[in-house]
Amino acid sequence: MISIIVAIAKNNAIGKDNQLLWHISEDLKRFKRLTSGHKVIMGRNTLLSLPRYPLPNRTNIVITDQPEESFDGCRMVHSIDEAAAMCSAEEECFVMGGASIYHQFMPLAEKLYITQVDTDFDGDTFFPTIDPTVWELTEQSEPVAMDDGSFSYRFQTWLRR
Repeated sequence: MISIIVAIAKNNAIGKDNQLLWHISEDLKRFKRLTSGHKVIMGRNTLLSLPRYPLPNRTNIVITDQPEESFDGCRMVHSIDEAAAMCSAEEECFVMGGASIYHQFMPLAEKLYITQVDTDFDGDTFFPTIDPTVWELTEQSEPVAMDDGSFSYRFQTWLRR
C-alpha cells in the first residue's frame, strides 16, 4: 500500500529553497514512528536535503533521472512505476517528497498522513490540493500550538474513498 507523508501549510506550501519551512519536533517524531521499518520513496533533491542519509531503519528508494547516479544505502530507480513496483499491497510504503513526486503518486496513494500547519508560509514548493470527493478525513488531532506561539498544527489521516 502506498501512503504519502507530508507537512503542509494552510496555503499548501511544503518548502522553499529545497528546505522545510518549519521545525516541528513532534512531526519529526511522528514521521520516524510511522516510517521506521518501512520503505520510503523520495526524489533525489529530497534525499540531498536530508541532514544525513540514508534514513536509518528504512529501505530508502530514490527516484532519479540520472542513469549512473547512486548513493550509499539507497536503492536507485528511474521512474514512478519502478518505485511503485517495489511496494506490495500488504506492506505500507511512504512517499516523502518532493513536490513532483507527491503529484505523481497522488493517484496511486491509498492513505495520506498530513501534518496540517494552520497558517500560510512563503514557499516555492506546494502539495496538491486534497480533493474531499476523493479523500475522506478519518482522524484529526486537536490543534497544538508551537511553544513560541508562531503557529499551530494538527495531525490528520486521510483515506481514499
